[in-house]
Amino acid sequence: MSTRFLLALLVGAVSFEPDLQAAAAEPSALRLTLPAEMYAVVGVEMNVYFDNVVLTQTPEKFSFKFGCDVGTVEARRWRVLPTARDVGRHKLTVTVSDSAGKELEQATSILNVVPADAGVGRKVNILIVGDSLTHATAWPNEVARLLGNDGNPQWRMLGTHRPSSAAKGVAHEGYGGWTWQRFVSKYEPEPDGTYRKRSSPFVFLGEDDKPKLDVARYFDEHFDGERPDVVFFLLGINDCFGANPEDSEAIDARIDLMMNQADLLLADFRKAAPDADLAICVTTPPNARESGFEANYKGRYHRWGWKRIQHRLVERLLAKFERKSDVPSDVAQHFFVVPTQLNIDPVDGYPENNGVHPNGFGYRQIGVSVYSWLKWRLN
Repeated sequence: MSTRFLLALLVGAVSFEPDLQAAAAEPSALRLTLPAEMYAVVGVEMNVYFDNVVLTQTPEKFSFKFGCDVGTVEARRWRVLPTARDVGRHKLTVTVSDSAGKELEQATSILNVVPADAGVGRKVNILIVGDSLTHATAWPNEVARLLGNDGNPQWRMLGTHRPSSAAKGVAHEGYGGWTWQRFVSKYEPEPDGTYRKRSSPFVFLGEDDKPKLDVARYFDEHFDGERPDVVFFLLGINDCFGANPEDSEAIDARIDLMMNQADLLLADFRKAAPDADLAICVTTPPNARESGFEANYKGRYHRWGWKRIQHRLVERLLAKFERKSDVPSDVAQHFFVVPTQLNIDPVDGYPENNGVHPNGFGYRQIGVSVYSWLKWRLN
């Protein structure tokens, strides 16, 4: 298969997405949204928080029933701490009912539980690309901590950004305020050595002295040509945060722009590292408290506004990157969704004074989601 055809697949000649207009014609009040697959590791807690799978300001007014042969339902979540006997695939069904017991919506997923020593003896190169959630470096540190336990592969994190908070061996390409578009095209002719004034790590001057996206050159110059085995992308907040939450068409238009830029970046990664898995981390939900948004935005942006945008973004990401039956298998087999939106507590995982940035506990939960997917893939 030619590189030109692969690029065409990713920039629009073949779409990963279903008919979104048809989907919009059948609105659902709660829009219960689950990924097709979920991941957990023996001995590591995994959760699905009710507020993260439905579109409502009052999740406490609804009843959530989980049908699965593992896990338990608690006040605000479904929780599982897998044991060795749970290794395998488990069907999980979520049913949401109103206060009178009337069933409103139902969705299903598959929980993949893998052994604690999945991937042991292997080697894996990891690259993480993201915005301020990655810049904080807390969740990459948690991935590194978990990988440092017994029963894990040898690992290396590629990346040119090593903030002072980075643990030993941790590096990434995560920068506060960044978007898919910035990684595709941002060029700074006079960088000052800080992350605030720099080019995208993947953009270089070409032979014509014009900025050019060149992921292959990034690997060649910084890592002597070594390529990653998996690349995680956690983006979307800065791309879509400013959309008008009262206008569903405006939300979709903003997401369309983001998806177009994502296609460009992913296409160049496919070209530069054709054997690497490209793992799209689903944009995380907001703090459950309006106070977090008031502290940050002083009434300009609100929790319910971002919740509506974020929920639509989750729907679109799942539709685009999970539905891969209409593309050649050698392309589809390298695209994955990491359901980072499920296993983060929208209350205890956030400080009271921040709308979108988790606290230490919430960041660790993101790290667990990424680690669990990685262990499944290495299994």
